Amino acid sequence: MIIEELALLAHRRLCAEYGAPFLFFSDKDPLSELISALLSHRTKNADSHRAYQQLRATFPTWEAVRDAPTIDVQRALSACTWPEQKAPRIQAVLHEISRRCGDENLPPCSLDFLADRPIPEARAWLESITGVGPKTSAATLLFSTLRLPAMPVDSHHHRVAQRLGLIGPKVGEGPAHSLLAALLPPDWTAQQVYDHHEALMFHGQKCCFYHRPACGRCIMLDVCPVGQAAVKEE
Repeated sequence: MIIEELALLAHRRLCAEYGAPFLFFSDKDPLSELISALLSHRTKNADSHRAYQQLRATFPTWEAVRDAPTIDVQRALSACTWPEQKAPRIQAVLHEISRRCGDENLPPCSLDFLADRPIPEARAWLESITGVGPKTSAATLLFSTLRLPAMPVDSHHHRVAQRLGLIGPKVGEGPAHSLLAALLPPDWTAQQVYDHHEALMFHGQKCCFYHRPACGRCIMLDVCPVGQAAVKEE
C-alpha cells in the first residue's frame, strides 16, 4: 500500500471509529487563538484553558496584556506551566504583531487578513514571529474563526503517524507537519483536515498509548507494523 493510500485509510477508519465529523471546539478570533495556542505548549488542556480565561478576565484587551507589567501577566497565567516564561513570550509576540501593523502604541492588529493569503504564506508570516512554530501556526489558522485547512500535529497524532509508518521513526513533530499534510488531498476543506487531526489524536489518547498501546483492539492493526510486532511478542 502506498503511503498516501494508508493515510486515507487511517482517515476513513479512525473518523468512523471516533464519530467524525467533529464540532470545532473554538470560536476565537485568530489573534486570540494564537495566544491560546502559545499557552497550551506543554500544558494540559484544562490548565491552559483556565490560564486563558484568567488572562482575559484580568485584562480587557490584548494591548492591555501587551503593556502590563510582566509580573501581572505572569500571575494571571498561574494555572499553566512555566508562566514566568510564557508571560514575557506572549507580550513579545503582541509587541511584534503591533510593530508589523505600524505602531507599537496602537492595539495589536486583527489577524483576519491571513484569510486572504495562501496557507503556506500565512503560516510563514506567523512562524517568522519568535516563539511561533508549525503547530501554533496551523492551530491559529484551523481552530480560529478563519477555519483554514492547515493541519496541526500534536504528540498523539505524531505518535500514531509514526507507528503506522506515515512518517519515519526519527521525524520530529515540527518536520512532521509538512510531511503529513502532503499525504492529504490538496482540495480538502478545513472540516476534513480538522477531522483527520482529531481522529488521529483521539486514537493516540484512547488506544495507541505512549506506554503499552492497546494493539490487540486497534482497528489499524492489520496495517500497523509496530502493532503487529507488539502482538507477536505477547
